[in-house]
Amino acid sequence: MGAAETDANEAKPQAPDKAPDSGGGGSSFNQLLGIKGAAKETNKWKIRLQLTKPVTWPPLVLGVVCGAAASGNFDWTLEDVAKSIVCMLMSGPLLTGYTQTINDYYDREIDAINEPYRPIPSGVISENEVITQIWILLLGGLGLAGLLDVWAGHDFPIVFYLALGGSLVSYIYSAPPLKLKQNGWIGNYALGASYISLPWWAGQALFGTLTPDIIVLTLLYSIAGLGIAIVNDFKSIEGDRLLGLQSLPVAFGAETAKWICVGAIDITQISVAGYLLGAGKPYHALALLGLIIPQVFFQFQYFLKDPVKYDVKYQDVAEPE
Repeated sequence: MGAAETDANEAKPQAPDKAPDSGGGGSSFNQLLGIKGAAKETNKWKIRLQLTKPVTWPPLVLGVVCGAAASGNFDWTLEDVAKSIVCMLMSGPLLTGYTQTINDYYDREIDAINEPYRPIPSGVISENEVITQIWILLLGGLGLAGLLDVWAGHDFPIVFYLALGGSLVSYIYSAPPLKLKQNGWIGNYALGASYISLPWWAGQALFGTLTPDIIVLTLLYSIAGLGIAIVNDFKSIEGDRLLGLQSLPVAFGAETAKWICVGAIDITQISVAGYLLGAGKPYHALALLGLIIPQVFFQFQYFLKDPVKYDVKYQDVAEPE
């Protein structure tokens, strides 16, 4: 048995010392978005931007738009547009940037195994510089949240407390001792809810009132976010296993986890389409189904074939939201 384990360990592929790419050299565009295949960068501001992973901002920006529209009180006036842009800045670049940066900071040991070319394990930015960035993004996001409450004339600072609660979830997701991401189910649901529910709530609270049905519906829809979050776990299987993190690909194996992933996404979205149909909104249901069909196609075209190889490609083409 010991000999077999030794042979198996020797057969494992070694972690790359540079970012994988599909041509000669990494992509500067990928570097700016904070995704795989990035070019090596020495410009400190570009590295700081890479840590915030701009590719993860659009879902939260869209969540703010959905919440503002659901409030029924958004008008295309200069003031309302300005409020929504500030809310998007808070949700995307600042607080999502904070979430991604703090996650990279606490993942530096895992990244040293899986992706040693990333900014922190490669040493192109110091840990003290990363900590400074975390605090600037957090305080900037909370400051804008407080400003939005004053601007909206709220008696109770609901946007601030939503931002504070989301920031706390981000911290306990990545940081010990709780480190929610150690548990695949809890961690991925917390991440999914943060990406789907919180920006929606912020947008709706900014222009109107949060209602119980919207809170319940968005929390249910966050099950789809759980599936989306699992997509990011496949690239870290080796490091997660070595450090004892029970991500779903580690706990169930990549083959089973990829079906849990697409099942959580598709079944949730189809169920919401059914809810909309039952609520007398057939056009909304058809619109959602129209988005689900190409998503399923790309799941079979890319993700289900090889979730490790095609995770970024699948997210690019099938999860623009």
